[in-house]
Amino acid sequence: DKDHAEREQVVVLLDSGDLRTLDLSAASLVRFSDSKLQIQLKDYLAAVSQARSKDKRSVYIDSSDNKARDIVASYALPMGVWKSSYRLVFTDKPQPTLEGWAIVDNTTGEDWNNVQIAVVSGRPVSFISRLYDAKFVQRQTVDLPEDKVAGPVLYQGGIGGISASLASPAPPPPPGAPAQARMKAMAGLQRAPAAGLVADENGEFYRSRASDVAVDTEARELGDLFEYRFATPMTVKKDESAMLPFVQQTINARKLLVYSESYGRNPMAAAELTNSTGKTLDGGPITVFDGASYAGEALMETLKNADKRLISYAVDLGTRVTTLFDSSAAVVREIHASRGQITTRASIQETKTYTIRNVDQKTKTLIIEHPERPQYTLINQKPSETTATAYRFEVKLAPGATEKFPVTEEHVYENSFAVSSLTPDTLLVYVQNKVISDAGRRELQQILDQKRQIAALADQIKDLDASIAEIVHDQDRIRQNINSLRNVSGQQDQVQKYASQLASQETDLATKRDKESDLKKQKTTLEASVNAEIEKLSF
Repeated sequence: DKDHAEREQVVVLLDSGDLRTLDLSAASLVRFSDSKLQIQLKDYLAAVSQARSKDKRSVYIDSSDNKARDIVASYALPMGVWKSSYRLVFTDKPQPTLEGWAIVDNTTGEDWNNVQIAVVSGRPVSFISRLYDAKFVQRQTVDLPEDKVAGPVLYQGGIGGISASLASPAPPPPPGAPAQARMKAMAGLQRAPAAGLVADENGEFYRSRASDVAVDTEARELGDLFEYRFATPMTVKKDESAMLPFVQQTINARKLLVYSESYGRNPMAAAELTNSTGKTLDGGPITVFDGASYAGEALMETLKNADKRLISYAVDLGTRVTTLFDSSAAVVREIHASRGQITTRASIQETKTYTIRNVDQKTKTLIIEHPERPQYTLINQKPSETTATAYRFEVKLAPGATEKFPVTEEHVYENSFAVSSLTPDTLLVYVQNKVISDAGRRELQQILDQKRQIAALADQIKDLDASIAEIVHDQDRIRQNINSLRNVSGQQDQVQKYASQLASQETDLATKRDKESDLKKQKTTLEASVNAEIEKLSF
């Protein structure tokens, strides 16, 4: 075809500048007549091949003599992180059974034949340093002073506490998996829709039950890490995976419910696990079975020995929870004064009532996760446990009963005011408050009396100012009348009358101004006295 014909042609640029097309469809061998060109082509193809294998390195061993000897070369390869998957089986026994599998992937490109495998749980600090590549110091580029431009400033972000959401759980291993069971990249593992059934890579379904696999591992601590070393050597082909059982024993656990307001109206069916295995349990998905029935799935963080953790695996439709919020008015609890400042400590109480309806005819235990708020303290309840962001309250639910669980919190805050800026009416509120001390009440009462006197003097001065202003306005009117009648014949008596009235007002005006001046002096003296008393306030 046309495409095939184009692939069999080579276009050559000649030294003369001409382009010549050569048809290679009939050629079975192509070789350069110039040996130098043939060598250059070989070197080029070798360089291209090496460029495509960046992870491969050549190692040359040089010897100082020609004696025969055995050489052993050891090397390390990067490996995928091993995964853990668990199954928690509740039965009629007091303690459930926990089974765990380690999933390892052979990505080395070589078969593992009877190799010793060990997996380690922990979180060591690890990083990649490019020691193979040559390193050059980059010199700084400096502009001339007149050409230098101010660069952007980068500020560091704040550090906050963000709850990370849980990822979707990975599928659990099939029950009864042999110690050397292999699967191709877990592609065949799937979960059946029927409750209590799990399908393996071959599509065969298993009824949930405790596995009879013998766990043959040596568990030990490695400093801050924990190692599971499998006693039986394993064979894992390249690009395949192995599921290796590393734990199968009973664990301390109890079934309960967990509720947070973000869940909606129904709590989650959960279990409280206490690691009694004596080992570190690496974090991973957990499939929960209640007897022979599939109950749900959960995700667990790495659990050290003797540590405790809650896991939730299903929604409990037999329990409903509603909440009601209520708050009270702020109440002043303390009043203090110092150096002219009054400080009050007031509190406001807020109550959230959880109404819990147990529809099922069986006893349940509910854990309420109530968020912890800054500057709020609990008043009426004591939590069974406290996390970094919440209080946990444990509530017993009777069969078919409705329970109310109120959680009351108190927020205490302070306010400060300058006493000099408070009006007598505001001061009276503090004087009459029951929480103030007797000494403080006497001091404030004295200041209140003086402020009332100052307020009374201010009112008198205000009245005098108004009266003086009225007289001055009337005098202006009389003077205008005198000026208009002075040159009018027959109005001399009226002018004299106006003049007499003006003289009388001047006497009254002088008296009022003297009185106003005296009141202002009294007010200034009283203000200085009360300011001194305010500065001495201390209770």
